[in-house]
This record gives sequence, structure tokens and C-alpha cells, in this order.
Amino acid sequence: MTLSVTTETFPLAETFTISRGSKTEAHVLTATIRRDGAEGRGECVPYARYGESLESVAAAVSALPGDITRSALQAALAPGAARNAVDCALWDHEAMVAGRPVWQIAGLARPAPVVTAYTLSLDTPERMRAAAARQAHRPILKIKLGTAEDMARLEAVRAGAPKPTIIVDANEGWTAEVYADLAPHLTRLGVALVEQPLPAGADEALAEIARPVPVCADEAAHDRRSLQALRRKYDVVNIKLDKTGGLTEALAMRDAARAEGFGIMVGCMVGSSLAMAPAFLVAQGADFVDLDAPMLLAADRAHPVRYLGSQMQVPDAALWGQGFARAAGDPGGGAAPTPPGYL
Repeated sequence: MTLSVTTETFPLAETFTISRGSKTEAHVLTATIRRDGAEGRGECVPYARYGESLESVAAAVSALPGDITRSALQAALAPGAARNAVDCALWDHEAMVAGRPVWQIAGLARPAPVVTAYTLSLDTPERMRAAAARQAHRPILKIKLGTAEDMARLEAVRAGAPKPTIIVDANEGWTAEVYADLAPHLTRLGVALVEQPLPAGADEALAEIARPVPVCADEAAHDRRSLQALRRKYDVVNIKLDKTGGLTEALAMRDAARAEGFGIMVGCMVGSSLAMAPAFLVAQGADFVDLDAPMLLAADRAHPVRYLGSQMQVPDAALWGQGFARAAGDPGGGAAPTPPGYL
């Protein structure tokens, strides 16, 4: 019985920028569980915003016993990237042993393709307009904002892509005053959702400011315990497995959030297809899906998730969670070239 963790790097097709900085590579951790003659894998992306690093998360995973169960894991680690990688590896392993897909084991309906937003990173208005024009065929564009000069960027994106629905993600970069100034223009510009306009923990103004379009909690939403603090301030919660600490809590949080009247968005960090496969199950029936990270990569895993335009297909049986043994010598890892027609 072994539990191991490795660091892997996937190059991005273009520099990806949000209000906190830029990156040209996706650095991920892969947890692998080998026992009972089967192997399970899960991926996480440590996030400095939550006090995580590759080193700290790898240490947390390495400290776990190789025979840990999913139920014991929930108590052993707090919600976050480390628990996510191991939780998803345990689900994958269980599917391999059972010879059944995770969706059946979890009592879910058979998954179907979903339409995902496509993300445009933060840039000058001129470059964002050009980027929007290149992606104007997509039904939903998500644009990264987060500065006091974002009105020009919003106008530029809409000019470059007149038809798509727009999701705005400020990544905690606005003040209440900036949000109040922009809010009246959101409907006119076809914005369907605003993610985390104010910093988490300093977002009380959202309970008083008019919200002409739904406001989504991202950095303020982690697991079920965070839901109570989001009432009156947010309309939607963004569920990410790296925040919930895995598929187990993500499914429970989705059900709890729906029961409390929140809309559901399912998002991701910038990772590979291995991280998208379990999130795909959570995204079934979601109001908004943002699982486009593999489309931003220059190279991905073997057996990557396929996208037909913006439609995310059911993940390949050889990737994760399908209950079929992977071929000997095929860990599903590495950096496979992006297939033709992938975008």
C-alpha cells in the first residue's frame, strides 16, 4: 500500500494574467495510491492565496498513511489542495477496484457533456478586444478584471465579441465604490455573472449595494461551512475542488448550496485534464461551468478531456474515475501535445 505525490508542470499556450499576477506554466501535484492491485490518481493546484505552496501541500500528502480511507481523510486534512488530490485519487482507486465508474459509485446520474466558459486573461483594453474577437464564436466568455480602469476593458470585450454571454471575474480586485460605478453597466453589456468583486472578509457592502446581475462568491466560498456567511451578499457560489478539498465535499457542498437557494458555478484552478475529470461530475446541472483550463494549456495529460468548441465532453475512460484499468506503463501523465481540433 503506497501513497505518493509528484510535481508536474504543464506549459500554457499563452501567458495567463489575473489581478494578482501572471503565469506561463501550470504547476500541479499528482497524488497516486497503489493498493489491492489497483492505482488511483488525483491532481491539485496549490494556491498561494490560501497559504499553500507545492512544498507545503506535498508534505501534507506525504504525511498521510497509505491505507487512509475517504472518510478518515475528511478529518485528517482541512479543506484545500492536499485533501483534494488524495480524495480524488481515492475515488479513482475505488472505481478501479470495483470496475465501475465513480458516478455510479457516488449514486449520480450518468454524466453528459456541459458547456464551459472560455477565459480571457487580464490585459490592456486593446488586447482584450482582440482576444475577444478571436473567441467571439464561443457562447460564454469569462473575462479577468480587477482594477479601477475596468470599464474600458468591458466595453472593449463587448466590441470584440458582440454575441457571447459574459462572466466577469474581479478576483477581489474592486472596491465597493468601483463595483457601484460599474454595476449599472453590467446588464447593458450582457454580463450574466460577477465573481468576487470585493475581497473575501471585506464584502459586507454587497449586502447593501444593488446587484443588477448575480454576484458569485469565489474566494469567499470554500466548503459547506462557509455558506452561512455568504447569505444576503451572494447569489451564486463557485465550487472548486481545490477549495472544498476534493470531490466528496464538493458534491455535498453543491447539494447544501442548492438547498439554501444559491446558484451553482463549478470552476477550477489552472490545471490539467486530470483535475477537470472529477469536477466534471460536480458540474452536471450547474448554472455556470468554468472548466476550460485544459484549453489554456500548450500540452496536457495523455487521454485529455476533449472539447468540441466550448462543449466539454465526458472524460476518457483511461484518464480518471471510469473503473477501467489503464494500460501497463501508461500513467496518464506527462505533457502530451494538444491534439488538432482540441480548441
